[in-house]
Amino acid sequence: MPAATRARWVLAAATSVALVASGCSSSGGGSSSSDSGKTFSYQSSEPQNPLQPANANETGGGRILQNLFKGLVDYDPSNAKIRMQVADSIETSDSQTFNVTLKTGWTFHDGTPVTSKNFVDAWNWGATTSNNQINSSWFSDIEGYQDVHPASGQPTATAMSGLTVVDDTHFTIKLHTKVSYFEYKLGYIAFSPLPTAFFSDPTGFGQKPVGNGAYQFVSWSHNQQVVTKAYPNYQGVDKPKNGGIVFKMYNTSEAAYADLQSNNLDVMDQVPPSALATYKSDLGDRAIDSPQGAIQNIGFTLYQPDWAGPDKAKVRQGLSMAIDRDTITKTVLQGSRKPASAWVAEGVEGYKAGQCGDNCTFDATKAKQLIAEGGGVPGNKLTITYNADGGHKEWVDAVCNSIRQSTGVDCVGDPKPDFKTARAAITGHQINGAFRTGWVQDYPLNANFMADVYRTGAASNDFGYSSPQFDQLATEADQAASVADTVTGYQKAETVLANDMPAIPLWYYRTNSGYSANVQNVKFDSFGNPAWTQVEVKG
Repeated sequence: MPAATRARWVLAAATSVALVASGCSSSGGGSSSSDSGKTFSYQSSEPQNPLQPANANETGGGRILQNLFKGLVDYDPSNAKIRMQVADSIETSDSQTFNVTLKTGWTFHDGTPVTSKNFVDAWNWGATTSNNQINSSWFSDIEGYQDVHPASGQPTATAMSGLTVVDDTHFTIKLHTKVSYFEYKLGYIAFSPLPTAFFSDPTGFGQKPVGNGAYQFVSWSHNQQVVTKAYPNYQGVDKPKNGGIVFKMYNTSEAAYADLQSNNLDVMDQVPPSALATYKSDLGDRAIDSPQGAIQNIGFTLYQPDWAGPDKAKVRQGLSMAIDRDTITKTVLQGSRKPASAWVAEGVEGYKAGQCGDNCTFDATKAKQLIAEGGGVPGNKLTITYNADGGHKEWVDAVCNSIRQSTGVDCVGDPKPDFKTARAAITGHQINGAFRTGWVQDYPLNANFMADVYRTGAASNDFGYSSPQFDQLATEADQAASVADTVTGYQKAETVLANDMPAIPLWYYRTNSGYSANVQNVKFDSFGNPAWTQVEVKG
């Protein structure tokens, strides 16, 4: 999910992947009595789209939705391993047909039961092209997807043939081909169930969603906050230890950090770059520093003629070599990031250092040579668009300085006021040249950093990148006999990116955060999220 969220989960006994980065961390904060009826606040941003599970692939909406809804599975925040939630079991003998059995007793927040039909109807609706859901491609593995989501023209069906309701607690999923790791995808928010009431008014539902998760929707004051409260009949394994979450929208991370220090905000997403050098001394044992399965990139508008030519790959490689990652991460980012040498985040299963080759090593001479060989940067000027509410200005300026000084190419930042505005411009192809992008694991496998970002037509392929070679290798990886073989296959696909350079890998994230004196037991997982239900509000 664009850093953001977007975020993220999987299945039953089939999990064989050992996760390297579980990364749950808390730095203490003491222990006091708590009040399970009290709410806590979290730094957020205005969702890009209405709150529909198949319509959020950024953190502003994704983090809210993952608390309002619960799918078949999720990941244990303490170790990132798959755990059953609504599903009692998910079984397959061939990685193509999956038999799902649901637990009984789950209800939506309107009191109606969660049944097989709620999952199947939701997935069909999310996949159908006329419903214009940003996550629709997540259903593309399912047989019959092309009938509800053709490449052009109108759908010829209203349901995917691969989904069959057996009874209220059983349904089957048939894929159009084998996908060894399909279970890994099922925890992503797009695979949530929807109540029957949704289908009579999807637009209105998006403003007042009714989920089945640990928290239920209370109110949404746009650009201010979304208020939730704990759902007393929640059947998940992670019962809330607090009364709810208030997602507070901030225009800048500096403002959020100021509120955190004055205990007007309880938990942060990330401290701003300006506080990286001091936040541990500012917050003491309430500071957080933990691994995160996320990467920062600069993407290019390959859908624009100026950047579409094959020679421009050399220009992008040269720009990558013009960025002094070591110096920027040590100075501007105060050692809080690690320079990237691949497109998969460190710690994710399938991460392989060095996939970017020399293209991610600072070399001003070679950078200028490659840019010249590729015909130069259009207009000899690069514009990098970013959201101004996320603490990105400092490093974007530093990257531009490095490019200017190394190559003579002019480079400027193009700030958008907030994440929602930036995402709308990016997904609407209103960007000129380059843009800040990033990826937080939706599920902890390298396939998530490859297929869901760089495959032709993928939901988060904001670049317009299309490589038959990459797509072929990705398909072969999907159809591998085992998850281990899939991992190897995607490592082969990743080498194609080094040649085409649709995005420049910059650095790997850590969660540098903190919490107020009002809360305790704050721990972050490798997705960069707090273990929401485990946060305790002091009594």
